[in-house]
Amino acid sequence: MINKRNMATYGIALVFILALNFLLPRMMPGDPLMAIYGEDALIQMTPELKAHLVERFALDEPIWSQLGAYFWGLLRGDLGHSYYYNAPVSEVILGRLPWTCLLVGSSLVLSTVLGVVLGIESGWRRGRKLDKSLLTGLMALGGFPDFFLGIVLLLVFGVTLGLLPLAGALTPYAELSGLALSLDILKHLLLPLASLTLCHIGGSYLLTRNTMITVMQEPYILTARAKGLSDSQIRYHHAGRNSMLPVFTRTGMWLGRLVTGALFVEMVFAYPGLGYLTYEALLARDYPVLQGVLLMVAVFVLVANLLVDLTYPKLDPRASYAH
Repeated sequence: MINKRNMATYGIALVFILALNFLLPRMMPGDPLMAIYGEDALIQMTPELKAHLVERFALDEPIWSQLGAYFWGLLRGDLGHSYYYNAPVSEVILGRLPWTCLLVGSSLVLSTVLGVVLGIESGWRRGRKLDKSLLTGLMALGGFPDFFLGIVLLLVFGVTLGLLPLAGALTPYAELSGLALSLDILKHLLLPLASLTLCHIGGSYLLTRNTMITVMQEPYILTARAKGLSDSQIRYHHAGRNSMLPVFTRTGMWLGRLVTGALFVEMVFAYPGLGYLTYEALLARDYPVLQGVLLMVAVFVLVANLLVDLTYPKLDPRASYAH
């Protein structure tokens, strides 16, 4: 089980994130409602909507009353009202969230699995041609930004070859269903997924390779050889299994970079997730949506790290006695 000190750390981090999200608009000069919604939006708002928002955020009351209204709204899932979409921010975000989860989740699984497998094989063959080729190629790919690689893939496979769609997550007005719908979603997913996976596979690969090289020098590997175990058993069951633990620990921290990378990739491919929602909200100066997306991403990364801490002792019981 995760100890009380770690739980307190995550609790403090969550409170800090929520407090920052609350204080930033109110620390800006002028009317807090203007800081939250922007001057252009306020000019176009009806007096009734302005009055509703002032009441919703308790902006005409002391700061403690505003803080209470803010936390009460969060408990009810109320992240504010989007002036541009004319809908609650929570509904706008939840409508886009599944697409980002599909993209980030698929990329996380693919890049981690491929990185671990290639890292094990590369570490096992240290110094050979395969190891040198993988190390050079994956490190070169990892040096490119996600969105740059996305633009290159879009130009090659979307514009030049015309093999894959240029934008979106579905073919508009196609009215597909069943297997045809699944294939259409997969076809639109391939390019953004490839962009994220190719850029982030190098991290898992390099960490697994380096850990594998260290593990191969451990005494229990020599014992396994002395028992007459096959190379594949030693490589995956003994050395590979222990090489995966640092990768799993790193996954929680790396997830934040993957999510932010997905935001930029979605803008390149006009993929209708949180990234493209952020882009639309920036153009429309819809600050409540921006605030809600940033809060959602921050809490998501925090929860991912917590889940890693909870799961790690199951994979390596020695971690339970680390403190």
